[in-house]
Amino acid sequence: MQQKRRRRAWKVVLWGLLAVVVLGVGGILVWSQVGVMAAEPEPLAAVRADPAIRIDDAPQGIVMTPTDGDSDRGLVFVPGAKVDPWAYASILQGLADDGVTVVITHPWLNLAFFDLRGLDAFTSAAPDIDDWAVGGHSLGGVRACQLAADAEGLVLFGSYCADDLSASDLAVLSISGSEDGLSTPAKVDAARHLLPDDAEVVEIDGAAHASFGDYGAQAGDGTATISRDDMHVAVTDLLVGFFAGFPER
Repeated sequence: MQQKRRRRAWKVVLWGLLAVVVLGVGGILVWSQVGVMAAEPEPLAAVRADPAIRIDDAPQGIVMTPTDGDSDRGLVFVPGAKVDPWAYASILQGLADDGVTVVITHPWLNLAFFDLRGLDAFTSAAPDIDDWAVGGHSLGGVRACQLAADAEGLVLFGSYCADDLSASDLAVLSISGSEDGLSTPAKVDAARHLLPDDAEVVEIDGAAHASFGDYGAQAGDGTATISRDDMHVAVTDLLVGFFAGFPER
């Protein structure tokens, strides 16, 4: 009788643990799909209408390829947490117009930290390109830092590294915003020592966290004082200048 009671107790415990796991996994799945910040339609429509770029929604991500066929450099870009990847197409449009192939990833569960794929899972979208930089916005930038060992360059939008890359020979461009309420100027500055000494670090006056994508306002962010058009011009100028000398050091 006592043995039966023990077995029954163990069954109750095991079923209870299983229920906790199922509820936990289910909760994460639901949370990852709720509150995803959608791409604004107007800037995205302008990208789709750009004759200088071919856009493919491929398994590797959103691939923006210059139509002149003369692209020899690429950027794999990781979106911020729970931000529609299409929200970054417009701010990266100028770079693609300048001849750089751009791959915007579709992170698993809309969160870069859950996406364990290596960089080659995305660069395979353009196998003829040998020189790649990896970049990202916010938590996507943190993930990009983890993938940077397999790239020649790193681009950060409103982000900073948790990994120490200071001894690497990476070409690095870090762009932040003076009004960013999430990746604040103080946080970006505190992590500066994790980047190489010759990293290009630029703070755009008036830019907020959500200025680095086209998905509307974001909770906890500051208020941007720079217009969308001026922000896109500023970021494009920085990216084009960075890739003009890439991957040479």
